[in-house]
Amino acid sequence: MSGAGHERDCAALMAESDPWLRLGYGFEDLLRTVRLPGREAYVAQVDEQFAGFLLLNLQGTFAGYIQTIGLAAQFRGLGYGTRLMAFAEQRIWRDHQNVFLCVSSFNQAARRFYQRLGYQQVGELSDFLVAGHAELLLRKTIGPLHARKS
Repeated sequence: MSGAGHERDCAALMAESDPWLRLGYGFEDLLRTVRLPGREAYVAQVDEQFAGFLLLNLQGTFAGYIQTIGLAAQFRGLGYGTRLMAFAEQRIWRDHQNVFLCVSSFNQAARRFYQRLGYQQVGELSDFLVAGHAELLLRKTIGPLHARKS
């Protein structure tokens, strides 16, 4: 999995999918998001067909942040999302103790998916992306940043 050459595919997938549709983001806005510097991008392909992608932020206070996960509609419900998340977790846990992500409060299917994978809500950002909706900060951890020595 790598993201080279698939920026437009990623932005197009986002532009035709919730939560980005509901949040009112257009293709050009999403393309700028995909192209932000400092992100690691990974693309999933099934039988050489673009299936989905991940954007990871491994820098800053919340290093280990899954900025975006997207999966084409025809590949949903087949285990590919779970595989993308497992890949993201393995990549992040090589260098960090925590995986963070945000999910829109109205995105019930995604919230159930992340809960099933062991993510816990650790915060809520009201009116963060658009008025009237919250982004829920979720975390999955393998331990504290600094383990205490006994």
